[in-house]
Amino acid sequence: MYSDLFIGGKWVPSSTGDRFDVLDPATGTVIASVADGTPSDALAAVTAASDAAAAWASTPPRVRAEHLRRAFDLMTSRASSLAHLISLENGKALADAQGEVAYAAEFFRWYAEEAVRALGSVAVAPSGANRILVVRQPVGVCVLVTPWNFPAAMATRKIAPALAAGCTVILKPASDTPLTALAMAALLADAGIPPGVVNVLPSRSSGQVVDAMLHDPRVRKVSFTGSTEVGRLLLAAAADNVVNTSMELGGNAPFLVFADADLPAAVDGAMIAKMRNGGEACTAANRFYVEAPVAAEFSRLLSDRMRSLAMGPGTDPATQLGPLVNEDAVAKVDTLVRAALAAGAVAVTGGSRPSGPGCYYPPTVLTNVAPDAPILREEIFGPVAPIVTFTAEQEAVLLANDTEYGLVAYVYTRDLSRGLRVSEALEAGMVGLNRGLVSDPAAPFGGVKQSGIGREGGHEGLLDYTESKYIAVSW
Repeated sequence: MYSDLFIGGKWVPSSTGDRFDVLDPATGTVIASVADGTPSDALAAVTAASDAAAAWASTPPRVRAEHLRRAFDLMTSRASSLAHLISLENGKALADAQGEVAYAAEFFRWYAEEAVRALGSVAVAPSGANRILVVRQPVGVCVLVTPWNFPAAMATRKIAPALAAGCTVILKPASDTPLTALAMAALLADAGIPPGVVNVLPSRSSGQVVDAMLHDPRVRKVSFTGSTEVGRLLLAAAADNVVNTSMELGGNAPFLVFADADLPAAVDGAMIAKMRNGGEACTAANRFYVEAPVAAEFSRLLSDRMRSLAMGPGTDPATQLGPLVNEDAVAKVDTLVRAALAAGAVAVTGGSRPSGPGCYYPPTVLTNVAPDAPILREEIFGPVAPIVTFTAEQEAVLLANDTEYGLVAYVYTRDLSRGLRVSEALEAGMVGLNRGLVSDPAAPFGGVKQSGIGREGGHEGLLDYTESKYIAVSW
């Protein structure tokens, strides 16, 4: 288990010698202590990335691609141990962690293929005076800030396109889940990535170390996945040096079920959209809007499925729902549910925190939720499904769009015309039409409104780590 900083291809302690504990959310016990990076360490990582930048940028795309392909093979061969590590520090069920590892590895494979496709263009100027030659060049040193909920996938979703484009990176993982990020650093070194191209900097002082890097003129991009509140702060800091930004921020995903939907399929989709990582996902269905004629039946079917989930430590193969990541997460979910119940909502299943150790919250379905309830206004980030009824398509769209967020939405209907019409009307960067899962390494992932800027995944994800250079030339 790696526990030091990874800077310039070497494992090094913090400049102060300080360390912090990583806890198992199932028991509260210490898993490991990790080097606590400082602003000085952050600048050392920037130096390492900057020193490696020119050589990596000039490395042939095919060679960069082969490194990424080896990373995919190594990650696949180490899937079991990586999944166990994710379950241990994050709490998610082992089956869920195994799915994350497979998903995370696919970013290495996809961008191994995309590395050779950062294509430019050439055209004749409309005046005929010259040619317009456009080339794609790596943006430079990148700071990548990742969350705790998908510690492997959020890292590879940023590292893989950055490396494919020819950039060098400093990864700042969430302090709740640094062990997976450090394991990824070791894996990439084993894949032959040269020293300094990938650096990993765990730290409890996230704001200070990231701010130090964003104010170093050698840093040219920051990519962040996390809350909208923190995203706003990073955008403000990035403005000082006009640093290129990609922001994948908060979500408040609506899940629309029309009366003509295939209800068993809708429930299957709801279980994926709601319960992936126990609801601790920016793509999690946060608000369920169900047409009145089928609301009671949908609620019954969803409740039956939710209450059947086996809750326990994520590392137990029998577990279907692990603990939330920490005590603050449980307290937030519990507060939102209590407020909804006090306002008249009904808990069909769950609804209260169990006694005993561990950061657990049971699968919960709430009905009779008012359309203006606070639980519908912010990310729950837990296994809670509040259900609101509607009577008309236009009403459903208005309710779904009544949020500052716009990451993803889900729609279930047998009417293809309605499905496409509603999908176009929803203010979201992604829509799952009769699907509870939208994430795919080959697809552009991102939101609108206050859910973010830019796209990750797909060809767009590669282009986000490049700059277009125009050369006026005559021949």
